Amino acid sequence: MNTKEVDFQEVKDDYTLFGGRGLIAKIMNEEVDPQCDPLGENNKLILCPGLLTGTMAPCSGRLSIGGKSPLTGTIKEANVGGVAAQLMAKLGLKAVIVEGKQDDDSLYMLIISKDGAELVPAGKYAGMNNYALAEALHADFGSKIGIVSIGCAGERGYRNSTIQVTDTAGNPSRAAARGGLGAVMGAKGLKAIILNVSGPSDSQYADKESFKTAAQNFTAGVRDNAFSGKVLPGFGTAALVTAVNAMGALPTNNFSTGSFERAEEISGERLAEIHSQRGGSNGHACQAGCVISCSNVYNDEQGNYLTSGLEYETIVLNGSNCGISSLDIIAKIDRMCDDLGLDTIETGATIGVCMEAGKIVFGDGEGSLRLLQEMTDGTEFGRLLGQGTELAGKALGVKRIPTVKGQSLAAYDPRSLKGTGVTYATSPMGADHTAGNTIGSRGVKPHLKEGQVEASTQAQVTMAALDNLGICLFTSTCLGKPENIGHLVSMVQAKVGGEWDADKLFATGITTLSMEKVFNKKAGFTEKDNTLPEFMYSESLPGSNNIFDILPDEMDKAIPF
Repeated sequence: MNTKEVDFQEVKDDYTLFGGRGLIAKIMNEEVDPQCDPLGENNKLILCPGLLTGTMAPCSGRLSIGGKSPLTGTIKEANVGGVAAQLMAKLGLKAVIVEGKQDDDSLYMLIISKDGAELVPAGKYAGMNNYALAEALHADFGSKIGIVSIGCAGERGYRNSTIQVTDTAGNPSRAAARGGLGAVMGAKGLKAIILNVSGPSDSQYADKESFKTAAQNFTAGVRDNAFSGKVLPGFGTAALVTAVNAMGALPTNNFSTGSFERAEEISGERLAEIHSQRGGSNGHACQAGCVISCSNVYNDEQGNYLTSGLEYETIVLNGSNCGISSLDIIAKIDRMCDDLGLDTIETGATIGVCMEAGKIVFGDGEGSLRLLQEMTDGTEFGRLLGQGTELAGKALGVKRIPTVKGQSLAAYDPRSLKGTGVTYATSPMGADHTAGNTIGSRGVKPHLKEGQVEASTQAQVTMAALDNLGICLFTSTCLGKPENIGHLVSMVQAKVGGEWDADKLFATGITTLSMEKVFNKKAGFTEKDNTLPEFMYSESLPGSNNIFDILPDEMDKAIPF
């Protein structure tokens, strides 16, 4: 960014079998000093589609965005749907790497097309949030472009800031949310990346016919699974609210209890009712080629579009975790977060500690919106909140701060879902549910400690492997059947060539985790950082009396790569 140069390079031979998260980990270890300032010129922002992105593989349009996180200080990969990954594949891009840093406060855009790429001044878009920015860019460059952008949160360096990606309708509703990578993009002086390409993808296959057959078989496996084929299309991820509440693992009132007495008001069933009343919809795909369609379009009381992708994590962290049972309030929070560019998970946890500190009371939805408005306006207190849950909680004198490595827990209380607690603690990226959620793991009881380390390890390896491929994590629900693993392996083999089996496929996940751990160790992290907040070990959940009781020496056995 400091030289304003754009350079195309051939893909290195040893990058061939990496994509998405794995390629980010490899580039970070080779090119980024782990001790660097995340917002300094030596950090890099890396965008990578997966190995199968741009192919006929179902649900393969996920984009990995990575760098060193200003929120956690660790390596970070944030995963997002939308149109960007598929457009990058059409452009033949293995990765986009943003280096250096602006010497002043000027902003630029990176425009990429079949004709090349250029950095152009973006001062006219400075100070725009994501929805206004998307509208302006569509007016200036056409309706078919894909946009990767930051709002004012990223421009201001909020450690909780996201990078937004436009969806198939052109709305910037998809968030590479966790870890504050929007601040990295903002620090570099990059306001947006515009991907301008149309037409079919020109993907190359080692064996196209075999790939087509394997993709069809894997699609059938995903659709035949009860969760990915029926529950998610019908109710979206909000279907989990009722189930997790029944488990006693639904974060409520800043993780003080695991059940919410008004859970039905924020459930998938209630969400579906609102859609039917207002002309919204479930069964919305966040990316082209998705056969699950777990997302939604949420309309306001007048029937006008408000937000897209009102998901379980957003609903719980900004709902039950804050004592709020109004989906309308939560949807407004979601829209404001997408617009400003804030992680809804971190935001809900931050508001939760504000409530615990007495800034507003639990259940005060309008108060939550006021706090978000302070973040939007950039008041002194709003800027503090934008730095994330841990800094805000410490500044407010809160002792019960639900974070690991500086990042807030997601929407599962680890005292009742202990395998996910192991993932929160041991993931190289902080408390990240997409790194290896163990809900539904076979052979373990979620509230007991037995088998949880092994379940977490298996989940983390699987998720890392899928992130390499650019495949949605919800396809993993069908991998309990060996034949579906076989179809996935067959797709990879038919795409890149060579001999593949399940061990080789999942070894990519192991290699990714190993590289991430190497980076973190050089950044100064040790096993002592792999721990949950103290209150998870000392405070039992009301009703179940569950407590997190997996000891450090047991935790050290997770992801032993």
